[in-house]
Amino acid sequence: MRGRLARTVSLKRAAVLLLPLLLLLAGCTGDPQDTLADHGDVSERIRDLFLPVVAIAVVVFVLVEGYFFYALLRYRRRGNETELPKQTHGSTPLEITWTIIPVVILAALTVPTLQTIRYIDTIPENPLVINVTAQQWWWAFQYEDSGVVTADQLVVPIDTPVQVKLRSMDVIHSFWVPRLAGKMDVVPNHNNTMWFNARDVGTYSGQCAEFCQLSHAKMKFEVKALSQADYQTWVQQQKAPAVQPTGAALQGAQVFFQQPCWTCHTVAGVTVDGKLAAGTFGPNLTHFASRDRFAGSWLERNDQDLYDWLKNPPAIKPGSKMPNYNLTDDQINQLIVFLQGLK
Repeated sequence: MRGRLARTVSLKRAAVLLLPLLLLLAGCTGDPQDTLADHGDVSERIRDLFLPVVAIAVVVFVLVEGYFFYALLRYRRRGNETELPKQTHGSTPLEITWTIIPVVILAALTVPTLQTIRYIDTIPENPLVINVTAQQWWWAFQYEDSGVVTADQLVVPIDTPVQVKLRSMDVIHSFWVPRLAGKMDVVPNHNNTMWFNARDVGTYSGQCAEFCQLSHAKMKFEVKALSQADYQTWVQQQKAPAVQPTGAALQGAQVFFQQPCWTCHTVAGVTVDGKLAAGTFGPNLTHFASRDRFAGSWLERNDQDLYDWLKNPPAIKPGSKMPNYNLTDDQINQLIVFLQGLK
């Protein structure tokens, strides 16, 4: 009986010791928000500062906790022992030592920290400048050099510094692309700026990193890095107006202009009954079909996700500023054909 009880206690102790390890391993999932998988110069500098700081912290933790458990076991009460261990007053040499060591460590970390801060704050010459507007719960991107306006998917050329000018239309948000750069708050009535670059062609996950009410978790975006040639092709395609719809797409355009959609969204180049969609309250839809995702990058641009969104936007994204217009299935399907043709 006593042996079984001892084994049970041992198993419980082992479980308690393994739990932190399991929690640590749970973070090793290859998540797209892995800040250590850097693909840009800024994220690389942040990683190069982060790793030695963590290494020093781990060493300090192991030494302190190791001595703590050593003292716990070495000086524990044994049996009916009543005599207290010999009491000693603090050691002056030790006090001096563990005061000097943290000072030296902090002083050594100050230099690379200040160098990293200066590097991040110094915007390189001739950057690609993009005005980023955050609002509940999506992102708008306006390119200063070309005038291109898009949403939820930020397209940039590789090996080019990108300066983003950040502003908020409502509450505090935070711009964060873990594999390319650190975080920067987006504050109402206060413009912040930061820069990053992408060294490799690919798509990088971005996220609002500041709680901004109901659909904060669904306020995502993507940074799509293209080769220089592909980026120039993309810019030219985005600068062109949308093609005037015909056939089934025209029926969807008619629904678009019959409903309040055209007062909130822009679709350059498309007119129906003399109406031109030039709204700025919602995302620019001129080349909607050139994006992979929509609705704050929360949904994929496929017919099913489009149907679900148009059927009832607040059900997909609570608090959505786009209301439920109670569209019929025929109206929704016609709108899908129209939107999928906006390339």
